[in-house]
Amino acid sequence: MITRQMTIAEVIRRYPATIAVFRRFGLDCMDCQIAEFEEIGHGAGVHKVEVESLLRELNEAVANQL
Repeated sequence: MITRQMTIAEVIRRYPATIAVFRRFGLDCMDCQIAEFEEIGHGAGVHKVEVESLLRELNEAVANQL
């Protein structure tokens, strides 16, 4: 389960299918150096993204991958 405390880079490494979700929410974090340290909750707040919606879609992308 993906949580708001996980770093963006950690999620992308574990679950490459989430890249499309991050992009759909306007978070092009794949090339950002901060992604290694930035938690999803913080990144969503900085980019004014509703974190619960983002988490729901990230977790759905992972579930669909299994």
